[in-house]
Amino acid sequence: MPRLAVGDTAPDFTLPTADGGTVTLSDLRGEHVVVYFYPAAATPGCTTQACDFRDSLASLTAHGYRVVGVSPDGVDKLAAFARDQDLPFPLASDTEKTVLEAWGAWGEKQNYGRTVTGVIRSTVVVAPDGTVELAQYNVKATGHVARLRRELGVDA
Repeated sequence: MPRLAVGDTAPDFTLPTADGGTVTLSDLRGEHVVVYFYPAAATPGCTTQACDFRDSLASLTAHGYRVVGVSPDGVDKLAAFARDQDLPFPLASDTEKTVLEAWGAWGEKQNYGRTVTGVIRSTVVVAPDGTVELAQYNVKATGHVARLRRELGVDA
């Protein structure tokens, strides 16, 4: 799948969320939105990344950023994950993988030396006008949020 690049229009989406609602990207127009894609709720790496976003949320919000996590997990699994980790931002379910594919976060990747098809851990920052202002693919779960904050100019 082609990946998004700076200046591209971020594909709109509406997905069900862990809290029983939905999140629609175009409803967040006018704000900076960090959309991060992760393989599976409640796994060690995804938990580390989600908790890093949780722990950085106040600072990101103070600088005008919203956070939305997207995975192929069902809403029940996401609800348990959000509850267990006290995650205060939307976790969206893309079981059909249409958003993952449209955003370049689904495809071939290396996993323990093997080529597999799955979620490519990715983060895309969408500008208030709906264009991509930052796109990072194949990011590491550990330390990624701290690096993202530095790149966005959000103090630690």
